[in-house]
Amino acid sequence: NEGNAYFKEKDYGRALAAYSEGLRRRCGDAELDAVLLTNRAAAQFHLGNYRSALNDAIQAKKLKPTHLKAIIRGALCHMELKNFVEAIAWCEEGLQIDSKEKKLVEMRHKADKLKLEGTFLGTQTDFSSRRKCQGRAEVGSDLLCERNIKLVLEPSDEEEEVSDGLAEISLDGFHSGSAMGAKVHLDADGSLIWPVLFLYPEHEQTDFTVAFHESSRFIDHLMVMFAELPPWDLEKKYLPNNLELYFEDEEREEMYEVNPEHTLLQVLQHERYFVKAGTPTVLVFAKRSPFSKKYFSGKKVHRL
Repeated sequence: NEGNAYFKEKDYGRALAAYSEGLRRRCGDAELDAVLLTNRAAAQFHLGNYRSALNDAIQAKKLKPTHLKAIIRGALCHMELKNFVEAIAWCEEGLQIDSKEKKLVEMRHKADKLKLEGTFLGTQTDFSSRRKCQGRAEVGSDLLCERNIKLVLEPSDEEEEVSDGLAEISLDGFHSGSAMGAKVHLDADGSLIWPVLFLYPEHEQTDFTVAFHESSRFIDHLMVMFAELPPWDLEKKYLPNNLELYFEDEEREEMYEVNPEHTLLQVLQHERYFVKAGTPTVLVFAKRSPFSKKYFSGKKVHRL
């Protein structure tokens, strides 16, 4: 109820946190959990976190396969991620439940149309997108300078080398460019919204947040991302308050601990933080884990 109240006020960040808290209670009611997941997906969707929203919709559909709102939300996420084939499949699944559902009928038609346009006009669209992105980059450089954010546009061969333990990390699901194609942009209030990559070296896993508001704190995102334990965390130690964040200064081969209470902007303004390829990156470790002790062994680490 608290989440719904925040949602009506369009305070999607607090709505998201409330729904997450509801899920943490583990009430055992599959139908209620499906509703909470679907509502959290809606909040994530409005924040621009389409991948996270889709994950919630998938989990809601597993709990309640006939939950039409979850199917609609999942289809909308696929549309935003430009996964038109998947969007069509979700629409068809929903139309089997209700063949007259207006949103699904309209979305199915739109997905079909966009899929065809992408097939026949791909080259022209790509050229047009590049021109638009170049225009945005020119505007963005001024905004970044004003904020004292340092951007590395084209890393050299040396800079592309990754630290031990990160070399094998793959960006599962993002090779298509649907999510990794996200770019920093301005919202209606003139604030910057960034795509942010979270790396988990211990498990060779990643998370990608499409829309991280520059004034949002890291802990707020961690509370959402780890509201439920990830399937790869068999030891159940990746809990929001049991995590340490770092960024790496590759030039000096030094690590800097990040305060989870700090906002993204505070971290980006650090004198030794450099944004590469338009996507801020942070490394996440479980506190006092044997892996992190081994990982930091022999490295200069600037701790809080």
